[in-house]
Amino acid sequence: MREDVLSRTYDKKAWILKRVVYLLNKSTPHVLRRRIAFSAIATIYAICVYLIQGFYIISYGLGIYILNLFITFLSPQVDLEIQELVEGPTLPTKGSDEFCLFACRLPEFKFWFAITKAFCIAFVMAFFSMFDVPVFWPVLFFYWVVLFILTMKRQILHMIKYKYVPFSFGKQRYTGKKATSADETTSKRVKLKVVHMLHLYR
Repeated sequence: MREDVLSRTYDKKAWILKRVVYLLNKSTPHVLRRRIAFSAIATIYAICVYLIQGFYIISYGLGIYILNLFITFLSPQVDLEIQELVEGPTLPTKGSDEFCLFACRLPEFKFWFAITKAFCIAFVMAFFSMFDVPVFWPVLFFYWVVLFILTMKRQILHMIKYKYVPFSFGKQRYTGKKATSADETTSKRVKLKVVHMLHLYR
């Protein structure tokens, strides 16, 4: 009897896990909807903390975790400093060159999932008074801002040094203009030949 109950519980957990994985895989291409859902969850948590006027320790830990995820999201998958020491300077050296083949150390979907899960955990923790430690929140906020500025400064200097951009907007996109330009040049050549033959027969 006990083995049957354990087997049913295990099957139920396995079914729930498969369902969650299926829904997550299905939501992967819907970037805008995922971001809207995250914005709603973050807004609900912010309103909850504002109305309660507490749980600042949870918010501070959440902010540090988000900053760590964001830095990992901005970092390349390959450690460029170690690669430069081992293989030498393989990146472009000209000012107009760019390290275009950029792969994030933390992909966008995993970044979204981790940050959404963190907000959900923090929201659940806000229901327990044991996590409401009395602190002076302006000190924590000031310390987080200083840590954010120093960390982003180091990351930006790293991006400038190795000439990579973790975002896709602003980069050159290649379309089918080359094919159309080739067709245009071909048609121009045909027209020139026709004009040249007309001049010969005059």
